[in-house]
Amino acid sequence: MDNFRGSLHAKVHKWMDAIGFRLNASQTSGKSKVTTNHYFFETFNFFEKWKDNDPAKAKFLCFDTYGEKVSVKTLLDLQAAFFENISQLK
Repeated sequence: MDNFRGSLHAKVHKWMDAIGFRLNASQTSGKSKVTTNHYFFETFNFFEKWKDNDPAKAKFLCFDTYGEKVSVKTLLDLQAAFFENISQLK
């Protein structure tokens, strides 16, 4: 049952650490206090965004193999896009 606990942020970061994602860039806008992190692994990129220094309410965005935006609602959304992208590498 412990696998179902925790925020999306915690689940994503635990998975990222296991896979070996790297932080490419991090930017915080001064006025709106929105932090955007860009992560990558091989050819897969995704973004994490949160406001007011509260990463527990982070939102994630990635792209499918066709370049279409995929709004990440669950860890499975991110994993599916990642493995589809990696499977296209030859």
